[in-house]
Amino acid sequence: MVSFNIAFINVLISLLFMVPGFILCKAKKAAADHLSTMSAILIYACSPCMIVSSFLSLEYSKTNLIYMGLFFIVSFMVQFVFLLLVFLIFRKKFHLSKYRMLTIGSVLGNCGFFGLPLIKALLPDNPEVACYSSIYVISMNLLVFTAGIYCLTQDKKYISVKAALLNPTTFSFLVAFPLYIFGASNRMPDVFKDAIALLGKMTTPMCMFILGIRLATMDFKKLFTNPFVYFVCIGKLVVFPLFAYLCVLFLPLPNSFKASILILAATPCASIILNLAEIHGKEREMSANCILLSTLLCIFTIPLLALLI
Repeated sequence: MVSFNIAFINVLISLLFMVPGFILCKAKKAAADHLSTMSAILIYACSPCMIVSSFLSLEYSKTNLIYMGLFFIVSFMVQFVFLLLVFLIFRKKFHLSKYRMLTIGSVLGNCGFFGLPLIKALLPDNPEVACYSSIYVISMNLLVFTAGIYCLTQDKKYISVKAALLNPTTFSFLVAFPLYIFGASNRMPDVFKDAIALLGKMTTPMCMFILGIRLATMDFKKLFTNPFVYFVCIGKLVVFPLFAYLCVLFLPLPNSFKASILILAATPCASIILNLAEIHGKEREMSANCILLSTLLCIFTIPLLALLI
């Protein structure tokens, strides 16, 4: 029950960060036109600092290094296999773009901005879980710009291995990992570590502010009355995390490893889905609805799933 309470409180706090963005937008003090700038700050400044800070907070050990590598493999395979299963189930309906949105929407999650503070709160005695979150984002990005784009567009020409490998998350990892290996945390002045950590902690509020502004521009009737959006949300918030957890449940792995897989898989639909939809002109409205509705509904699903930890 403790895990339920911790998860519920932390998810609730994250959702409350949407309120200022929503109010400011309704009061005409902020607008959707501002979102590109805010998103750039989030992606290119806050998110990299979050990743670097997570590695600086962990003492180097060979055991942690092995589990990080294993976490990358497992998290990638879990996402890839589930995406493949959904694709095989609905491939005959792939001429309808909403089923393509279902395929990627049920797998790709907000595992960095939303997942990292959540698993840190649930497992405060396991600092390695913050690194697991960063590694999960890297494995997800490999799918986003390859299988994810193909599922959405059905056109191989949009697949970008370069984008999958060269992005802010990967660059942040390439900076953070050597710092971790060589124990830079012990040599770096606290003022620098605190500055990096402060920027990193801005990721969740900034992400939720953006969603709050976007929510203020939505038609609430369309948001809550499209049955197919609920179908996507059930896949992302319930079916996929349970599938991911079953994949690791009986393996000889630490509880923090298994819990991280479960919680990160249970995060709401990723905002990158909307970015892809806007770039390729496919299901813009549905992708926005899936992100917002799954974010609102996760206050019920994540605390219940946390009881499995």
